[in-house]
Amino acid sequence: MKIKLKVNPFLIILIIILCSAIIFILAKSTNVKVTESVAPSRENKDTSFYSTIKHAAENETCLKCHGQSKFYVENKESGKTMTKKMYSELIIRRDLFYVSNHREFKCIDCHSEDYMTFPHAGNLMMQAMPNCLDCHGGDPKYAKYHFENIEAEFNGSVHVKRLGGNFTCWKCHNGHFYKITARPSENIKHTISYDNAICLNCHADSLNYQLLTDKENPNLITKHDWLPNQKLHFISVRCIECHTKKSTKDSTLVAHEILPKQQAVKKCQECHSTNSILLATLYRYEVKEIRSTRGFIKGSIVNDKYVIGANRNYYLNVLSIIIVISVVIGILVHAFLRMIK
Repeated sequence: MKIKLKVNPFLIILIIILCSAIIFILAKSTNVKVTESVAPSRENKDTSFYSTIKHAAENETCLKCHGQSKFYVENKESGKTMTKKMYSELIIRRDLFYVSNHREFKCIDCHSEDYMTFPHAGNLMMQAMPNCLDCHGGDPKYAKYHFENIEAEFNGSVHVKRLGGNFTCWKCHNGHFYKITARPSENIKHTISYDNAICLNCHADSLNYQLLTDKENPNLITKHDWLPNQKLHFISVRCIECHTKKSTKDSTLVAHEILPKQQAVKKCQECHSTNSILLATLYRYEVKEIRSTRGFIKGSIVNDKYVIGANRNYYLNVLSIIIVISVVIGILVHAFLRMIK
């Protein structure tokens, strides 16, 4: 009895291509676009957007000076109006403030009402700005954000231990512009860029760095020369993934205990393994929410949270092993039948 078994290699290639296309389509379908309110840019002269924001009209009293690069002072002796340059750190950009978390606050909610008198008294600049707990602490409305836990971690950070009261929440989170990105944004690249810019505001700016210390600002490229594929890491991972003590509390979304450089993560397997710290920190919120919103298939088997060595899926591993074994068995059976023939 003769058995003829023909295997068309083109058919096998076609099947592989179709399977790859199906996986690609499923992966693309997980990318949900989120539309955010964006204020007009500095070049956009249309101010109609700002009129929809609570207290915008009242804040304009301050922003008519602090919202631009110059202001005007009347010289009472000469009766002339003088044009003065506004210090860059005192300029509040409307396009950033009106999309920030505090966009509906009045300026005098945080600043002294004495600022309503112009010119401002010089001693006002010595007043301490409120920290996060001054507003958010002990308030049931904000309890879900666990600011008390964040404060405790922050007080244990290397910044506070070395600089004491000179280092406050404001050094990282300017209340005029801060906008949380880790929770609502599905664009992980934007979250990484935004959060890293907070660190680089000092560590890549010698002028800001020297406001806190007389030490020389270290070159970040040189300090990280041990890191393989350095550029890719810088644009794909937040600084805090390697430079913070991982929070033991699941309620704290972002770790705030910055560690000394000697304790920074330098082992590849810390991220590139099934127990990756990235999945527990950078993707913490999304990993927690994604399954409930997209289901098991899109949330576990196919998703866009890819880290080399960390995204090995048990079911896909088993399936791939079955396919490989089946192919090997098929080849052996085919070879055996050809030998018999």
